[in-house]
Amino acid sequence: MDTVAVIDFETTGLSPSQGARVTEVAVVVVEDGQIVDRFQSLMNARAWIPSYIEHLTGISNEMIEQAPPAHEIFRDLAVFIGEVPLVAHNAAFDRQFLDAEFGRINKRRKQEFTCSMRVARRVYPHAANHKLGTLVEYADVPVAGRAHRALADAEMTANLWLKMQEEIGQKHQLKEVPLDLMKQLQSIPRYSMDKYVNTYKKRLGI
Repeated sequence: MDTVAVIDFETTGLSPSQGARVTEVAVVVVEDGQIVDRFQSLMNARAWIPSYIEHLTGISNEMIEQAPPAHEIFRDLAVFIGEVPLVAHNAAFDRQFLDAEFGRINKRRKQEFTCSMRVARRVYPHAANHKLGTLVEYADVPVAGRAHRALADAEMTANLWLKMQEEIGQKHQLKEVPLDLMKQLQSIPRYSMDKYVNTYKKRLGI
């Protein structure tokens, strides 16, 4: 199977365009159907964490004061992920923060994102919603730790990604479910997955 880097950020707000900054990052590398490497760090971006965010994540301003500077962590992160394709749950959120923080250190993202939430809408169309916590329970994915901490969320997203690949493979008799197919599934009509995968197989002569 394709190697992907599953990434998750905790932040001070919803958008870097409104001044929000990253407080924690985690990356889980998935290769050949299993987690093979991890990267995680708190960081100090000199941005105040509102009380409701502190309550949600458990990350306090005191914790951030002791953390390494954000620019150092993002330089290390750039080396760690290299050009490996990225996966995130609600990728539009994580992509905007990665691009904004990379811009601060004069770096540019070299790879595309695939959104596990958008793929899950096709694989699990009957789930109550497609938030990560809901899908972890719905798809019987192991709970990796406290929600809204970067490493736990990245690991649960990685396991959800693997579970979706497994279910697609079993249902459609595919030995492997490539990243290319997962990327395409995020954009098709929600209830057209089975038809699309069968067409995909025919196109490849499977």
